[in-house]
Amino acid sequence: MKTTAKLGVVLLTALAAACSQQNDSANSADTTAAPATADFQKQLLKQLIQAQPGDVIEIPEGKYSLNRSLSLNVDGVTIRGAGMDKTILSFKDQIQGAEGLLVSASDFTIEELAIEDTIGDALKVNEGENIIIRNIRVEWTNGPATENGAYGIYPVQTQNTLVEGTVAIGASDAGIYVGQSRNVIVRNNRAEFNVAGIEIENTIGADVYDNVATNNTGGILVFNMPNLPQPGHSTRVYNNRVFKNNTENFGHEGTPVAAVPAGSGVVINSNDNVEIFQNDIADNDTANIIVSSYFSAGYYSDKSTQVNFDPYPEGIYIYDNQFTGGGDAPDHMELKALKIAKFGLGGSLPDILWDGAIDEKKFVDGQLPENLKLCIDNKDVGIINVDVKGNYENITTDISAHQCSLKKLSQIVLDFDQPQEEQNANTEVADA
Repeated sequence: MKTTAKLGVVLLTALAAACSQQNDSANSADTTAAPATADFQKQLLKQLIQAQPGDVIEIPEGKYSLNRSLSLNVDGVTIRGAGMDKTILSFKDQIQGAEGLLVSASDFTIEELAIEDTIGDALKVNEGENIIIRNIRVEWTNGPATENGAYGIYPVQTQNTLVEGTVAIGASDAGIYVGQSRNVIVRNNRAEFNVAGIEIENTIGADVYDNVATNNTGGILVFNMPNLPQPGHSTRVYNNRVFKNNTENFGHEGTPVAAVPAGSGVVINSNDNVEIFQNDIADNDTANIIVSSYFSAGYYSDKSTQVNFDPYPEGIYIYDNQFTGGGDAPDHMELKALKIAKFGLGGSLPDILWDGAIDEKKFVDGQLPENLKLCIDNKDVGIINVDVKGNYENITTDISAHQCSLKKLSQIVLDFDQPQEEQNANTEVADA
């Protein structure tokens, strides 16, 4: 039987004794933190454990202190707050569990709330289908710090996933991360002060658009990693604003993102069939776009690489982007030296930094087939090939080999998806 589980009337009476009185004004949201409220936490855990398909668990406005992880293992459940700045689940005093909320279920929706200061990942959704994560804020309120949790919003091994209207701040790995998944849309989000703002990893079929990535170490990353169940390919990154991602890297030593240079706008590593188009990319101090192979990723190890892993980025198409600034203060000593040697103290690296690695085993008549090339159709853009496999001996800025085009990828479509502006219009009509 479908029910709506409201943590309201009973809980608010108990909370009133522990929390400072909230202002009832519609324009006020006094969310002063309360001590861990046993009654609230107990009731919420009970609702999650006893949830049935079709349930809507509503959490009213307020800031609630929790000291242990939450989990959900039932399909078809919705968790809904009163707004990402009104319903706040604070894990600042967390003493148990690896996540804030761990979900292992399909047909799951979570919306309109915040998850703050978790020990580990904030929101992890594992092995589900038809996942909607909408208008959620995840944040480590102390700012960028290595001791922060690794991932903010973290769907992994999912299928048909929408991440929309979220805010992710302070993750020591990735603010918004979609890994080992299929059929994904990431749109209208804001990622700030994370090591990686938005990361698509080993995922097949992703559209990443209308997002803002700023003040991260790297803005938007599209990666393939070895020793995972599937390689990723076919990602479109478009209509995003990716600017001033110059925060010093605070990732855990030895993790892949710890090797990302501060000042990286969009980074493609070892991934295939990636389109970057119609983005506004600006003022990323190392490079506005980096295209690299596993060999230059900073965490390369022959011993850890599976035999059939393809380390080369292939079928990369960059076109119709707007570039401004960037490349004038690169991270890492090697890149600083390269900039000075090639462009002088007052110069800057070109918008596109490529490590130059090509799989010669795939050559046909002495050349890489067209569909595997790095193609650039972008007015007034420059490139630098640092020749990583040739020990940096043939560094070049010749773009002629990249003046080509590729077949464009198809749009990702989710059967349950309705763009937010259409939802709002429908709501207004219903209200009228």
